[in-house]
Amino acid sequence: MLVPGGTSLLLTTQNLEEADLLANNIVVIDHGKVIAEGTADQLKAQVGGERLEVTLADGAQLAAAQELLEPLGVGTASLESHRRSLVMPVSGGAAVLTEALRRLDAAQIVLEDVGLRRPTLDDVFLSLTGYATEQADGHVAAQVQEASR
Repeated sequence: MLVPGGTSLLLTTQNLEEADLLANNIVVIDHGKVIAEGTADQLKAQVGGERLEVTLADGAQLAAAQELLEPLGVGTASLESHRRSLVMPVSGGAAVLTEALRRLDAAQIVLEDVGLRRPTLDDVFLSLTGYATEQADGHVAAQVQEASR
């Protein structure tokens, strides 16, 4: 009721999922300094577009999958051998996902899971600060202005 009437509402939270849902504008603060400001979409765009996430049935094939998929990415792939997974920044949406599946299938690399996702505000915070929100130790992760709901 207040916000539609023109009143600004300030919500301070470390729950970035909550900030993503409620905020029109987000200010990220680290060690008492503003390090980023914008809408959730603007902040996510700073991190980059989508992420291709692939989990293999056989972790021994991670290097082969990386070699096949990195030409499709806009950056280097991150490998997590203990999870048998590869995460790589991409652009191009479903077309990139389709091509990745074709390449992996042609190489007979069996998948356990695959997905294409946009970055979260947690990804933004990690990119900006170098640490995850769970490790923030009381640092304010976001201030939300003009909450709309």
